Amino acid sequence: MTFGFQFDHVGITTSAAHLDQTIAWYRDHLDFLVIQQFEVGESVFTFIGTDNTKIEIISAGAAANPAPAAESLPASHDVERLHHICLRVPDLDAAIAELDRRGVALFAGPMTVEKSGQRFAFIRDNVGTIIEITDAVPMAG
Repeated sequence: MTFGFQFDHVGITTSAAHLDQTIAWYRDHLDFLVIQQFEVGESVFTFIGTDNTKIEIISAGAAANPAPAAESLPASHDVERLHHICLRVPDLDAAIAELDRRGVALFAGPMTVEKSGQRFAFIRDNVGTIIEITDAVPMAG
């Protein structure tokens, strides 16, 4: 049996105080729109996305344990957690230029890893989530 997995979404948690600004960050910087928002108990679930990409922002309470922001890409590898999400674009250089125009600084890169054949750069959202941007076709599994 095979599962037939397809990627659906990634979830990002934020405090209730940062929910609106996190939604706005993805809207203003990456052109994501709100797809659906609903409450379950004390939590607010907001799905944002584009035509083929979806992110779930989960907001509950005051986020008493915010993760420390990584100081550099190598330092970010020292913590066990979801490290980053990756978004593929048609043209990495054009995307980097547009992100710069929108006030989004690169966290790292652009760089190329010859062994994977991928070229990419990293940014961070308003709450420190690391986002990889690449124009490479995913590696065959």
